[in-house]
Amino acid sequence: MEVEKRDYVISKQILKSGTSTGANIKEALYAQSRKDFQHKMNIALKEAAETEYWLELLKETNYITEEMYKSLDSDNSEVIKMLISIIKTIKED
Repeated sequence: MEVEKRDYVISKQILKSGTSTGANIKEALYAQSRKDFQHKMNIALKEAAETEYWLELLKETNYITEEMYKSLDSDNSEVIKMLISIIKTIKED
């Protein structure tokens, strides 16, 4: 696969997973039930985990710098921690 095409595919995937995380969180705010809310938050968590994978791939292929990776990964890790906390709280209630 040529470099430009590979870069486009990776960029498209990270855009998709990154925006899907936020979209699922937004959907959860209007959930029809507690179970629906939990389901949407679980999907958001999976998307954030996928984003983590794409960020690692971008770093390993030198598409982004180590500094950029650390910043983006840190932000994404915070989102993951918050989602895990929300999901745990829902399960405990």
